Amino acid sequence: MLERIMLVKLLVLTLPLHFFFSCGDAFSYGSRPRNLGSTTHLRSTVSDDVMRSVTNIPSTSAPLSQNTFAGKVEQALMQRFKPSKIERVITSWRLAELGYEHREFVGDQQVPPITDAATSRCYQHAPSYVPGLKATAWWDNAGDELAWAKSLSKSFDSIRDEFTSVMSAPDKLSEGNNVWAGALSTDAESYGEGWKTLVLLNRGQWDENNAKLFPATSRAIIQSGAPVAEAFFASMKPQTSIKPHSDFTNFVLTSHLPLVIPENGKNKCRLSVGDETREWLEGKVILFDTSIYHDAINDSEEMRYILMLRVWHPDLTKEEIEALQFIYDCLEIPELLSDDPGTVFMAEQRAKMVKEFPLIGSQASGGFGGVKGKGGKKTKGKAKRKNGRK
Repeated sequence: MLERIMLVKLLVLTLPLHFFFSCGDAFSYGSRPRNLGSTTHLRSTVSDDVMRSVTNIPSTSAPLSQNTFAGKVEQALMQRFKPSKIERVITSWRLAELGYEHREFVGDQQVPPITDAATSRCYQHAPSYVPGLKATAWWDNAGDELAWAKSLSKSFDSIRDEFTSVMSAPDKLSEGNNVWAGALSTDAESYGEGWKTLVLLNRGQWDENNAKLFPATSRAIIQSGAPVAEAFFASMKPQTSIKPHSDFTNFVLTSHLPLVIPENGKNKCRLSVGDETREWLEGKVILFDTSIYHDAINDSEEMRYILMLRVWHPDLTKEEIEALQFIYDCLEIPELLSDDPGTVFMAEQRAKMVKEFPLIGSQASGGFGGVKGKGGKKTKGKAKRKNGRK
């Protein structure tokens, strides 16, 4: 009974972070059994001393106790995957259980390298940390790895037209689920009262109501082949700012497709990551690492709207992505850890079902547009042929 109560408490703590924090950093291990206190400073202003602190990775050679929830997750990972293929994920999970928060100066990984650690803001803070992943503030030249970004850019007109159409029809917008959800805690509000979200996809699970409300956008995400774990619209009020912060997770990157940028091209809406500041430009996809300190400002007199994606880090292997997703599945559906094969089977079917693409007439499914299926082929081609042209 006590174990079940603990699992219920975990599920409460692991509800999509959109409902707790307005920025939508749902892929933090903030839901783990240990280190829950990290949420107390989630959106507070970061001092220079804290920002520029560094840590040393502790030993993770000892396996976790199988009498704990975290230990059961680790045991299930070892049984489902070849341990040598997911060694970094196991290390990450053990670090999370130890309460470790990775802090590192990553200026030397930028192009060109940044050497002045005393004045730079190019520091990474990642309590949810997978070792060995490149920490680049801005991802501009990743070649074929970012082919999905070009595809998404080509859908800009249809995505923006659909978005503005729904936004101009209050009755239709009311059909959505948790439309423009804001912060539910004081800590989250310190992130900035002007930031709100409308979720399409969260931790690989599609919001059926919202996907049907924005079908062209949802299909464009799937058909782009993006290795997406989260997708949502984000708004930012005029004359508001977001203070320097980290989103705590280094194994996902963040992408923005700017939809409505007030005074577009006049540098009124800006985003800083590390030591570089850029403006949002309508239709231009950007990709950056939000485990590095970043901030934003809307210096205009109108609302700013973007389509925001969380995508798996390109340095992760297919097995590592599946293992990380399995961890989140366990947090949402603890029955996956049951000793009863029938219970596990039903839990697996439930986990599969909640990730399926909900739009009728589309063969695209799985929630992760860019994760390859059998034979290493992506499903987006079938979706295109069946859905036809937009």
